[in-house]
Amino acid sequence: MPTFLTRRVAFAAAHRYRIAEWSEERNAATFGLCARPNYHGHSYVCDVTVTGTVDPVTGFVADLGVLDDVLQREVRARLDHANINLDVPEFADGRLVPTGENLARFIAERVQGALGNAARVTRVTVAEDSTLSATYEPG
Repeated sequence: MPTFLTRRVAFAAAHRYRIAEWSEERNAATFGLCARPNYHGHSYVCDVTVTGTVDPVTGFVADLGVLDDVLQREVRARLDHANINLDVPEFADGRLVPTGENLARFIAERVQGALGNAARVTRVTVAEDSTLSATYEPG
């Protein structure tokens, strides 16, 4: 029977939605206030869910210490108090737009890469606030 473990991590970051090849007018028409040149910030909440075989000795799906270290390194150290567009190369101009959807996928890929075979990331939800979240479930 599948068993899941979810750890929540929070980070504060700024971003703006912008496609470099588009005019400022087109960006504004598509992304509204989120395209403003001065950026804007959120206090993000990110839930990372992993699955695996429950260890019969420890009762763990994943070693929580290992998962916490990975989340510190791959999420908080990269994103907390960052300007996502400027400080995270994958979201620089001409690359990914830092939407919740893209952040959730980015975090899932980074965490899975760092965990290796220790556990499988099954879901990442990134919430910008209490009214908006995006979820990515690796296939």
